[in-house]
Order: sequence, then C-alpha cells, then structure tokens
Amino acid sequence: MATLTKNGILKKINDDNVKFVELQFSDIFGAMKAVTIAVDELESAIDKGKWFDGSSIKGFARLAESDMYLKPDLSTYSILYPVNEELKTARFICEIYTPEGNPYDGDPRHILKKEIENAKKLGFDCKFGPEIEFFLLKSDENGEMIPVPNDIGGYFDSSTYDKASEVRKKIMLIMEDMGWKAEVAHHEVAIGQHEIGFKYGGALDIADKIITLKQVIRSSAQKNGLHATFMPKPFFGVNGSGMHMHFSVMDEKGKPLFYDENDHYKLSRFGKSFMAGVMNHIKESCILFAPTTNSYKRLVPGYEAPVYICWGSTNRSSLIRVPKPFEGVPKSVRAELRCPDPSCNPYLAFAAMIRTGLDGVANNEELPNAIEESVFGYDDKKLEDLKIDTLPETLGDALVSFKKSKFMKEFLGENFFEKYYEAKKLEWDESKIQVSEWELDRYLDSA
Repeated sequence: MATLTKNGILKKINDDNVKFVELQFSDIFGAMKAVTIAVDELESAIDKGKWFDGSSIKGFARLAESDMYLKPDLSTYSILYPVNEELKTARFICEIYTPEGNPYDGDPRHILKKEIENAKKLGFDCKFGPEIEFFLLKSDENGEMIPVPNDIGGYFDSSTYDKASEVRKKIMLIMEDMGWKAEVAHHEVAIGQHEIGFKYGGALDIADKIITLKQVIRSSAQKNGLHATFMPKPFFGVNGSGMHMHFSVMDEKGKPLFYDENDHYKLSRFGKSFMAGVMNHIKESCILFAPTTNSYKRLVPGYEAPVYICWGSTNRSSLIRVPKPFEGVPKSVRAELRCPDPSCNPYLAFAAMIRTGLDGVANNEELPNAIEESVFGYDDKKLEDLKIDTLPETLGDALVSFKKSKFMKEFLGENFFEKYYEAKKLEWDESKIQVSEWELDRYLDSA
C-alpha cells in the first residue's frame, strides 16, 4: 500500500476496527519474529519505537548490547489473515534501531535497503519476481505433522477437490485481499509439492511479501489439516523445493535496461554484464541463496536444480536461465536465478543479487556463451574446456568460499559477516556428527 502519514495510519487502524498490532521483523536467517502490542500503543511505537531484547534473537546483538527498537514501516500496513474480528490484528514490518537512533547494521532488511539506495544513486531500479515452492504434508488427528506428502499428483495436475487444491486457492484469495497480484498457483513436479508466484516488483516490497507469504501458507495449511514445509529437500528421490528468482533492472523512468531487440536473446550488454556479475560471485555468495545443510541435497544432478555455473534459455540445468520474452514487450526480458531455495533470507538474497550484478556492470564483465543443452551429460574434460565451474557441493564448501571472500565481507559489513559465518559454521559442525538412517541401514550389520 502507499505510505500514509502517522495520522492517516491511526485513522485507518480505527476504521478497520483493529484491536492488536504485530510488529514483525526478520532474524538473520529470514525467520519471522514479532512483538504484539495493543492498538493504543501504536502511536508511541511510531514516534519512539518499541523496545525488545536483541540478545535473544539468533545472530543479533550480544548481551551487553541487547537494547534495540522496532520502528514500523507504515507502507507495510496490512490486516493479518485469517481474520478474527474479536482479536483483529494488523501488522507492520519494522526496521531495527539502536538506542542511539541509528539503523542496526545486523538487520537483513537494512542491508537490502542500503543496496537499493546505492542502485538508486546510479539510476537503477532492480525488480524481482520469485516462484516459491513448498510441500504440503499430512497431519494426524491431533494436528501433528506426518512427514508424508498429502497427495500423489504431478506437474500441473488438475485436482479440484483435494485439500491441497483448496489451500492453494485460499492462499490466492488472501493474497488478493492483502492487495497482492497472485499470478499463478499450481502443483509442482514432486508428489505433495506446490508453487505460488506473484507479480514482480521492487526488491524491498517483494522480500517483505515473501516473508509474509510463507506465514500465510503455513497458517492456511494448518487450518485445513495440513502442514506446509519450505525445507529444500524433504524427500529422497524427488525434486526439491526451489525459489527461482526472476530479475531485471529499469532506469529511473521505467525503461527496461535488460532489453536489446537486436540480440538473439533480446538481452542487452547491460543485462549480460549484470548476469556475469551474479555468476562470477555465485560461489562466495551461494550460502545466502542456499543457506542450510539440506539445501545442497537439492543442488544435485537429475532433479532440475542447478549444479553448473552457466546460463542458457531452454537449458533448465543452468544456474541462470533467460526465458523467452513476450513478443514486443521489452519489460518481459528478464533472467532467472535458479539456485535459491525457500529457506533463504530474501532480504539477503536480493541484496546479494543487486550488489554482485551491479559489480558486473561496473566492471563491464563479459558473459560467457550460452549453453543450450543439459550440462549434466558433460564429462570433466568438456566442462574444463568450456570453463564451466560448479556450485559448492555442501554447506561446508559454501562456508569456505564465503569465509575467504573480501567482497562478501565488504558487502555485508564485518560484524554481520562474522555472525553469519559463525552461526552457519556451527550448523555445519553439528550436521557432520549426526548419524543418518542411511548410515544405520548400510553399516549397522555389515561394518
């Protein structure tokens, strides 16, 4: 919604008969956190911010620096769904401030806002359109999750009467009620897997919507006796869940900078350099797009997820795909980054794409030739001849590339960089000592 003044928001809150307000924010991993206040506390929160203990949020401040304040972004006002008139609640997504009144440098939303502002100073407006995949699982009579897909459907299967189909439609209705353009929802390739997409927009607005949409999907599934998971690879032997990110750049007047009608792909020199920047930095930034140990069990050959650092149009094994644009519609020229998954923090993912893409533009980087056949069939020699590198194979590999990157440290700031690395290093270390069912099955009797 358009930004209202404080008085305009207070009037709208009253007109909407709101009883409570949720002040929402993201931790460094993209998990939504919230503080609920009575509606008569909102004016004070707008003026002064609302205190919370930052030391209790993973990756935020140390105990000695725990005082932090939430200040609502008035443009993010929305009613929370499903609506309970007796407990009607509105939400604002908040910015995090220190007691001195400065934006907190460990706030992922602030990191994205800085990159948006830097791009704006250069005359660029970066646009994003995500495709969010997830699984709907069964629940037992007590509402507890059963780790089994809800249906046996396949890609684009039409299923009018099952619970999953109803959930998808209800989610789209909620999105429309919240003022979003819900463009498409459908069954994905794997059993129990679904996808919802919405109209592209500015980076901050779309990142906010991703955080909110995941909450809407979870609550809608729960109300219909199902359980939603955004785990990248919950089941062996089937496709995992990605969050493919379509991206493009406009100038200050809305002119599409990725477009060149004389190019075979309709892709401009600017667009190619932007893509080259994203590709050239992908190994060191991959941990922001694929942030969990489970993420790398999705990024394997054979399941339509990228492994090799290349690009193409029809090649869905590539890291970046350039979909064929609509004839005569320059704004439809875009690229699609295919390695992100829905466990990532969208604020950090978008910020990384802006920073790395514009680094490619600033350095006039060359995009390698497109690959229009599946790279999964290439042997090591052909990959070497074509200079095609691979994504990190594990979270540990991603950590190594991230840790040694001066570029990522400068981009994120040393404080955030170290906190993120330490948290992910701990996750990786914990995962290495776990004993899996596969190991038990293979070695318990035979070793």
